Amino acid sequence: MSVYLDYNASGLVRPEVQDVMAKALADNGNPSAVHAAGRRARARIETARAQVAELVGADPTAVVFSSGGTESNAQAIVSALKAGCERLIVGATEHPCVAEAATASGAPVEVLPVDANGVVDLEWLGLALARGGPAVVAIHHANNESGVIQPIVEAAALVRAAGGWLHVDAIQSAGKIAVDMRMLDADSLTLSAHKLGGPQGVGALVLKPGREAVRILHGAGQERGLRAGTENVPGIAGFGTAADCAARDLYLASEHKAWRDAAEARVSAAGATIIGGAVERLPNTLFMAVVGWDSPQQLITLDLQGVMVSAGSACSSGKTKPSKAISAMGLHDLATGGVRVSGGWGTVESDWSRFAEAWIAAYEKHRARHEQRVREVA
Repeated sequence: MSVYLDYNASGLVRPEVQDVMAKALADNGNPSAVHAAGRRARARIETARAQVAELVGADPTAVVFSSGGTESNAQAIVSALKAGCERLIVGATEHPCVAEAATASGAPVEVLPVDANGVVDLEWLGLALARGGPAVVAIHHANNESGVIQPIVEAAALVRAAGGWLHVDAIQSAGKIAVDMRMLDADSLTLSAHKLGGPQGVGALVLKPGREAVRILHGAGQERGLRAGTENVPGIAGFGTAADCAARDLYLASEHKAWRDAAEARVSAAGATIIGGAVERLPNTLFMAVVGWDSPQQLITLDLQGVMVSAGSACSSGKTKPSKAISAMGLHDLATGGVRVSGGWGTVESDWSRFAEAWIAAYEKHRARHEQRVREVA
């Protein structure tokens, strides 16, 4: 039986979500219609809005549904600039959808460096905020590759003092650790359904009281005029159920840490370097690398043994370009050899053991082949 350990790329869809979505699909109606089917569709959306808001400690009126995290991150950046921010400061390890949306905005962009563990440099941030006009600061709550958790509360204090806007991409952290907008003091926060065990193609922008979103899709007045287009009712209903399940099961997410740590100890002893291992990380995430064995080769070898993992960001899987997170940490010799292992709601302890056994066996064979080639050349 195959083992799926790629939840940071996309979680397996929860059975509860499948059931809710099937019912919504069978009872299709336009949520803007006033007839009974339309009212039922609208009720599904508003129920989901409350469920998503509850997951992150927000008011339901603060939630704007979208096609996914990419769209919501772009909307957050545009909204912050429209609110009066003049420039952007973007973390060096941010997801490409944030970094590229910042570049595409046309506003000046500065890159917030990280240390050797992947944690943002708060001293640098404080100095950068002091030397210019109001800034949009984009820092993800947890890195999508390494799982490293960022000091959002401390960053928020700096941004607040400088009159800026803090945008937090919480797509990876939600459902794995506690996420509360009030505690984080974020101006905007983004989520994605498929990281929680919901469907792909649904996300949300969540706003702090007093902050307003600017629409980036124009047309009719859906989502209170903030996002045009007929709502994806089955997807949104599934998102709400996934958020509800994630909140219910949050206490179980911590179980992954012991399973992850045991597998981590084994692969580390076999020669892997653990990325971000010296700081707090998501309990479900292991990011590791070796020199001289590129990520795609590792993934194919593991997949042939029935173990599904990734090379880090799903957007770069299958490519040999260096890991953004590893490169930002200055570990350039490891940047093309990263492997990300991430568990989720359907993962059990034996899945982590199976991964460790498969990777160690494969790495030993790889090293043996390499040593044989060296001897032949010599």
